Amino acid sequence: MGGFSLNVFTDDECDEIHLATLEVLEKTGMFVEDEEALEVFGSNGAQVDQEKKIVKLPPYMIEDAVRTAPPKIFLAGRNPKNDYIMENRRVGFTNFGEGLQIVDPDTGELRQTNKQDVADTAKMVDALDEIDVYLRAVGAHEVPQDVAPLHNAEAFFPNTSKHCFIGPINGFNVKKLVEMAAVIAGGREALKERPIMSFNTCPVSPLKLVRDACEIIMEGAKNNIPVNVLSMAMAGGSTPVNMAGTLVDHNAEVLTGICLGQLTRKGTPMIYGSSTTAMDLRFGTASVGSPECGMINAAVARLGNYYGLPTWAAGG
Repeated sequence: MGGFSLNVFTDDECDEIHLATLEVLEKTGMFVEDEEALEVFGSNGAQVDQEKKIVKLPPYMIEDAVRTAPPKIFLAGRNPKNDYIMENRRVGFTNFGEGLQIVDPDTGELRQTNKQDVADTAKMVDALDEIDVYLRAVGAHEVPQDVAPLHNAEAFFPNTSKHCFIGPINGFNVKKLVEMAAVIAGGREALKERPIMSFNTCPVSPLKLVRDACEIIMEGAKNNIPVNVLSMAMAGGSTPVNMAGTLVDHNAEVLTGICLGQLTRKGTPMIYGSSTTAMDLRFGTASVGSPECGMINAAVARLGNYYGLPTWAAGG
């Protein structure tokens, strides 16, 4: 719990980012595409423009959501020895996800990943003691992509005894994944007691909660499955080039997602997530592994600490 830390902001600076975020959400608002989500926000006191799908959230709504979101989340493994607790100041590690290509271990050929690769990467992560939870590392590209998460889960569930994170794409797949996980866990009540799976979903920068993200957040909340609301803002691309502006946008997106989850079911487990980085202005690509990425995500970790929320941040 103790040890080395990098506190890039003082409490006063965190206050400034928080207050700027509340101003953006109250005055500018968030685009929310899903009708059910618009109803949830509107019935709880947000100002909703049905035609433009813009939701303006009063500050108390965001601050209530931060207070009711659990500061500690239990991530169960298939094997209890791999159970993991996410909480403020406890540091753990996961593998990177969303790989599209792989160097074939037999031929050395660079090729598109397939379902067997999903199983193999899960097995490899299971053997690495340094990695606490498994994030679906690669995807099955030879299957229908609308239901690829179901194939990916079928491949990784038998091959890791660690907690699993997956991006389900939409609400339909969430329901099916919950059914799969419930069978493994021994029923829906057993799954609620020992959630062996969590969901990732991403807002769209700047300031959009698209329909699929809303569905995943709400279905996760209804089933007591942790949801990682993970902004992928790009400074200089989809958000302001300076760190402060990017962090305000990032913060607004993540806190709105957490708010939707808490309005759906108070106390539902949620994660303050980030894969936010800077855009490489020479090539128009995300600069992953850059000093800017490390700086931004050190700041994100500090904000997660400020809110007292379990936090997921990209490595430097």
